[in-house]
Amino acid sequence: MAARFLKKWPLWLLLAIGLYFAAIYRNVVGEAGGDRLQPADAIVVFGAAEYDGRPSPVYKARLDYAAQLYSRGLARIVITTGGAGADPHFSEGEVGRDYLRAQGVPDTQLIAETQSSDTAESARRVANIMRANHMNSCLAVSDGYHMFRIRRMLGHQGITVLAAPRPNSKPPSFWKRESAVWHEIGSYSAWVLHLT
Repeated sequence: MAARFLKKWPLWLLLAIGLYFAAIYRNVVGEAGGDRLQPADAIVVFGAAEYDGRPSPVYKARLDYAAQLYSRGLARIVITTGGAGADPHFSEGEVGRDYLRAQGVPDTQLIAETQSSDTAESARRVANIMRANHMNSCLAVSDGYHMFRIRRMLGHQGITVLAAPRPNSKPPSFWKRESAVWHEIGSYSAWVLHLT
């Protein structure tokens, strides 16, 4: 019996890998849909590209949604995230903060995280900021397919996360949607491997 199992271990391994990817795929797609809007300690806006001090269309859409959530009174603090990337003059975090200030969010209610280079680092730095300010829960604003990974990364840091995907963030074509989902699966899997 054991010898027969050992001969078929590559098939069992392939089955296990297939089941893992199927489960993560289902979770990424499942968590991309709706938001569960409840009051939280902070709204966290995950960064996206900025161009010479102006948010890209994707980042602007995230920031606009965060401004709506703030104006609805769902949190009193907004945290923007993202480092400088290839731009030596601006970081995504500060561009987001400045944009929200121009939208009427008071400067005293804004915190910019400006050093992170990826989602995992953003989650660590945001968690540190939140703990230092006695905050435990957040509404996470990003694109829908990003929510699964954000929830796991901030949750790993002890933060309670409510997903608030920006409206209309799913790519319009089937292949772009598939590409976005598999990007998230790969990034999440790399993070999990890094933890072990």
